[in-house]
Amino acid sequence: MNRPALPRRALLEMIGGAALISTTSILVKLAHVGPTVSAFYRMFLGGAILLVGLLVWRRWRRVRAAHLGWMLIPAFAFAVDLMMWHRSILHVGPGLATLLGNFQVFVMALAGWLIYRERLDLRFLGGVLLAFAGLYLLVGVDWSSLGAQYRLGVGLGLLTGVAYAVYMLTTRHAQRMGHVDLAPAQLLCVQSLLCAAILLLALAWEGQGLGLPDAQSWWSLLALALVGQVLGWILLIRAMPHLPASIIGLLLLLQPALSFVFDVILFARPTTRLDWMGIGLSLIGIFIGTWRPRKRAPAESTEVA
Repeated sequence: MNRPALPRRALLEMIGGAALISTTSILVKLAHVGPTVSAFYRMFLGGAILLVGLLVWRRWRRVRAAHLGWMLIPAFAFAVDLMMWHRSILHVGPGLATLLGNFQVFVMALAGWLIYRERLDLRFLGGVLLAFAGLYLLVGVDWSSLGAQYRLGVGLGLLTGVAYAVYMLTTRHAQRMGHVDLAPAQLLCVQSLLCAAILLLALAWEGQGLGLPDAQSWWSLLALALVGQVLGWILLIRAMPHLPASIIGLLLLLQPALSFVFDVILFARPTTRLDWMGIGLSLIGIFIGTWRPRKRAPAESTEVA
């Protein structure tokens, strides 16, 4: 029996969402502000845009104190994620920083194995080996000649993946246990505003202000919020329920791939054949490590559970 065709609209939304999100690291680089400042404006402006939209279309539901309590840990984790990732972008460039952040898929899988007893197979191990072999080609071969700031950027990029995995796991736990039952757009809105509040406290601790130095910083941060935090994620949220996990995993790899290409084109990132081999191996490894075959339906039924 032929497999049913994938819904074209969902495919286009998934591709569009991944492409839009791939620009976020570029926009952070273009804004002439510190990493925590750009993270704050992304969350605050993105959350404000979502809030206005929800109110205009009358999709806003009352948020209980319990909702806020359960979303506080994910918001904190995401704030840490952005603070480290934006620093990594400034140290190693948008392309490599985005690729390093995507190593979170392995942290997620390991956490699933440890916490939920989800099974890991040889495919996962092969994906890990390929991904880290690619990373070695990108940064490990010349590690001794890299500067201290570049090395720090690599470390922060990998830690970004850990923080993002904590964000994803705690959000999923709150939803699975029924502690948070908000619609995706409102959940994203509330988490964005909570995250912005945490980042505001971080700015106060760092002794930084919210002033923006020029017009480029204004439009870069506005685009970061509108394109990356709102439009990109809305497209992904709309498309994901209609596509198989393997296709989602493959299309999401457009984000680090396009970020790397944009980095080379826009910022003239020095890139050798070894670098291209490295990013190719890493992307293949990430996909293999996260791909799960679709379970076959029982013989007497043609439906997939």
